Amino acid sequence: MRFTLGCELDYTILQPTTMILNIEAMRGSQQLVLSERLELTPSLPSERHEAKETSNLYRRLVLQPGQLRIRYEAEVQTSPKTFDPAGIPEVPVAELPLAVLPYLYPSRYCVSDKLGRYAWREFGDIARGHEKVTAICNWIFEHVDYIGGFSHSGTSAEDTFTERAGVCRDFAHLGVSFCRALGIPARFVSAYGWQLQPQDFHAVFEAYLGGRWYLFDATRLCPVDGIVRIGIGRDAADTAFVTFYGQVESAPKTVWIESLDGADPQLGWTTEAVSVSEV
Repeated sequence: MRFTLGCELDYTILQPTTMILNIEAMRGSQQLVLSERLELTPSLPSERHEAKETSNLYRRLVLQPGQLRIRYEAEVQTSPKTFDPAGIPEVPVAELPLAVLPYLYPSRYCVSDKLGRYAWREFGDIARGHEKVTAICNWIFEHVDYIGGFSHSGTSAEDTFTERAGVCRDFAHLGVSFCRALGIPARFVSAYGWQLQPQDFHAVFEAYLGGRWYLFDATRLCPVDGIVRIGIGRDAADTAFVTFYGQVESAPKTVWIESLDGADPQLGWTTEAVSVSEV
């Protein structure tokens, strides 16, 4: 699947500020960046860094007071692999690759240790594997209201579980937390999401099952095979699209993603398990 995507961000820099961006599409064997352009107005240098552990692309800007416009656009080709969900098992913790173990532990926003008792009572008896994670997503979709602006930067999965409302970030944190509590490695994913309305940066999660990472979106706001990943991490703290050290004011952002393959939005979404990453 080929997509054109991007974003435009406008800021007023009030004092000398260092800004770190994470808006560029990830690269991998199943997500190829065919072309891209990052435009800064006014023009200024930036430092690019690809994190070895995650392949997240970060860019550091050192800013002086004034106006700043950031425009990123790219053409990306994804090659999602689909599988029969019924045939995807869990991997026992004793057999997990050591590299995925950090995604079993609680993190700042994914307090799986505080949700374990409920997770085992609600999902423990469900067949293992993809079916269990799907049941987690179904529960979140049915029990948590999607309300824009309801949560804030400090909202944890425990808060979302208690208040039963939030946005995509909160849905993903809760899904990750339930998975980890049940011994399934899970990680947060920031993304561009095809068919997301209104368009914005999106948040989903991946669970490690049967030797691969599989995508899940508890919001059901866009098809998982229409996800273009930006960053992965333990939670949103690792994948914020912008982090700044200083003082800035932001204007409303613009985000877009469109299919270049003429895909018909009315065709429906896949019911297969979707993976875009083995590592």
